[in-house]
Amino acid sequence: MILYQVKDYKELSRKAANIISAQVIMKPHAVLGLATGSTPIGAYEQLVEWYKKGDLDFSKVTSVNLDEYKGLSGDSDQSYRYFMNTNLFDHVNIDKSRTFVPDGLEEDSEAACAKYDAVIQSVGGIDLQLLGIGGNGHIGFNEPGEAFIPMTHCVALTKSTIEANARFFASMDEVPKYAYTMGIKNIMSANKVLLLASGEGKAQALYDSFYGPVIPEVPASVLQLHNDVVVVADDAALRVCKEKGAL
Repeated sequence: MILYQVKDYKELSRKAANIISAQVIMKPHAVLGLATGSTPIGAYEQLVEWYKKGDLDFSKVTSVNLDEYKGLSGDSDQSYRYFMNTNLFDHVNIDKSRTFVPDGLEEDSEAACAKYDAVIQSVGGIDLQLLGIGGNGHIGFNEPGEAFIPMTHCVALTKSTIEANARFFASMDEVPKYAYTMGIKNIMSANKVLLLASGEGKAQALYDSFYGPVIPEVPASVLQLHNDVVVVADDAALRVCKEKGAL
């Protein structure tokens, strides 16, 4: 693991964007595994800024997103397809026909998951997988459980994840209870993993994930077994790591 310790969210976002842009510059046909949530928004904003300055070209890039809510169409303003369009895709020259997100409207979970695994295989695998981390250690929607689930699957979201996502919806009742997500093997098969952690709420999960045992109760802990992981974390997210002498 390579760890970049940064002061705050702004510095984290710029560092993350640097790493992603380097991947695109080195390999214009790169396959990017992308994430949603509040953490990567600043990095996407920085990438858009550099694109508008003429420093980046996304025309040959392919993307595959980690997850999507089951039951939401891509037109829903709470869907992850909508999130990616509004935060990145609408503002750069990426070919949207090569931007992939699980089909939230596919009611047949097995069919939806098999189709997405086939998509990941068809694009040749992921060069760089961007991840956030949940307060309970989840990556994508791989929630704490009894085993690591390898491939794309439908997951019942935990109470803590539903509560964390409720801020994006009008009421708790509107938050989807299920989602399609890449599995652990999908994520671990990426050539490089870039994990971002910002804020006090991620401090314990970050410590448990990288300095505790590799267990499915802390899904992100499996990243200890990946041979090319880059973590960018701000001071608040690193508090527990520092208190326990890990750094």
